[in-house]
Amino acid sequence: MKFHFAAINRRCALAVAAAALLVGQNALAWTDKPVKLLVPAPAGGTADVFARLISDQLSAEIGQPVVVENKPGAGGAIAVQALRSAPANGQTLLVCASNVLTEVPHVLKSNFDPLKDVTPVAALAKGTMVLVGSPTLPATDVKSLVAYFKSHPGGNFASYSAGTSSQYAGLIFSQKAGLDLQHVPFPGSPPALVELMAGRIPVMFDGLTTSKALIANGKLKVFGVAAKARSPQLPDVPTMAEQGYPELDFGNWMGVIASSGTSPELVAKIHAALARIGANPKVRERLTANGFDPIEDQSADKLAQSVKAEYERNGAIVKAFDIKLNN
Repeated sequence: MKFHFAAINRRCALAVAAAALLVGQNALAWTDKPVKLLVPAPAGGTADVFARLISDQLSAEIGQPVVVENKPGAGGAIAVQALRSAPANGQTLLVCASNVLTEVPHVLKSNFDPLKDVTPVAALAKGTMVLVGSPTLPATDVKSLVAYFKSHPGGNFASYSAGTSSQYAGLIFSQKAGLDLQHVPFPGSPPALVELMAGRIPVMFDGLTTSKALIANGKLKVFGVAAKARSPQLPDVPTMAEQGYPELDFGNWMGVIASSGTSPELVAKIHAALARIGANPKVRERLTANGFDPIEDQSADKLAQSVKAEYERNGAIVKAFDIKLNN
């Protein structure tokens, strides 16, 4: 009889646990239908890798299928248009880097207002920017790098695209250091980094996501981190501020945005599920492995404020340097 009651108790305990799990999922779910994550980049790119990393975990959290759909082109405008065309019910969201909202609209004509037509929901990671250079450069830090450029006039720097923080940082560095480096834009980081590794272009500001492995393998030199604090992934590399360039603080967060028509209550539900994912140790470990720095959770309101501030800052940079797509 004791065994019989013990078996019943175990079954009851399992049933309660299963019910609790279901209640937990229902509490996090904001829809009873599949969720689509739009990505403004091709398959295999940084944003795509990030989207697929969080999609599996999001599906587990809300108990619904989560599908990644790539919509590259026009600096993210195509994906944003698809987001805005869909019902604002949380079933269609956009996964992107913040530069789709804060940088690209300043130099590419788009059919959306990044401050009015979309709502930032959650940021889960940060893409830190670093000043990297050819392994053939004799310089070992920013001071000796500036000295090298001054003794070898006519230098240049690469960027992974015109009108991005990769260009902004290079221009500001050149100006503040008293140099006259010429900008050479590329269609993405990979082709630019090939030129650096070959010694044909000396330096560029690149995202740590794409430079990390090359730095580790000695194929690139790293001179500084363009952020307020050192990167946990490069703890021995000083920031640009530590080396006399406090203006060089650039980096994009990776996260999720919704259409501006999405209700605040629904945004809060989606944010809660994404915040739970961002706090998951396994997710944070995978983000770090892919070159991202995990970040602390911010409310949707604070995230919107940061987007506005960065958008305005980048607008001032574009105006000050007269940045256009052909320079």
